[in-house]
Amino acid sequence: MTSIHAACATSAEPAKDMRVDPAPCLAASLSQDHDRTISVCGALIDNAKTEKADRIKALIARATAYERKDMIDRAIADYDGALRLDSAQADVHNARGELLRKKGDLPKAVADFAAAIKLNPDHVAARANHRALALEAERQGALKAVAGKPSFDCATARRRVEKAICANPELADLDREVQGSYQRAVAEKMTPPQARKLRRAQEEYIAQRNREFGRAGYDLKKAMRDRLQKINGIDGY
Repeated sequence: MTSIHAACATSAEPAKDMRVDPAPCLAASLSQDHDRTISVCGALIDNAKTEKADRIKALIARATAYERKDMIDRAIADYDGALRLDSAQADVHNARGELLRKKGDLPKAVADFAAAIKLNPDHVAARANHRALALEAERQGALKAVAGKPSFDCATARRRVEKAICANPELADLDREVQGSYQRAVAEKMTPPQARKLRRAQEEYIAQRNREFGRAGYDLKKAMRDRLQKINGIDGY
C-alpha cells in the first residue's frame, strides 16, 4: 500500500505545476473568435496556477469578446476583475467607462474616464469621452438637481448681481456653466502657468461683473455668455 501511495503521489506531482497555456486565449482574441475567446480565456481565468499578468490579459480579452456580443454586464464584470488585480490600467478604466456610459450610468462613467486621465494625462480617448460626457450630462439634464441654481449659495448672496442671478434660472444656469467649464479647464489639461493665467482671468471677470452690474449699457447675460465661450475656447468643451 505504501508503494502504491508513493507512486500515486509521484504521478500527481507534475500536475500541480501545470498551468493553462495563455497562447490559445491570445490567439482566439486576435482572430476575433468571440465564442472561443470566452471559452479558452475563461479556462485561463479559472485556473489557480495562472499568473497574475496572464489572468489580467485573459479578463480583458474576454471582456472585449463579451462586449462585441453585446453582453455588457459580463464585460463590465471582467473589467472589474482586471482592475481589482491592477487598478493602474488607463485603457481598462476607459473601456469600462464606455460601457457604463452605454448603460446610462453617467456618474460612474465620468469617474472611470477621470481615472484614466489621471493615470495617463495623454489618453486621447479618455479625454474625448470625458469632455463629451460632461457636455452630454449638461444637455440631457443629468444634473437636474442643480438646474436653476448658480455655482454659489444663494442663501448667503449679498451682492446685487448675485441676487439677480439667484432670481433668474437662466442666469443661474449660465453662472454654473461658466464655473463648471472653468474648473474642468484647470483640472484637465492646463499646465500650472496656464492655470494661474486662467484663474486671474476668472477673478477679473467676476470683479468686473460685480462692479459693472446695474450700470447703463452692461448686459449681464451677454457678459456671462461671452465668458463661457471664452473658457470653452481654451478648454475645448
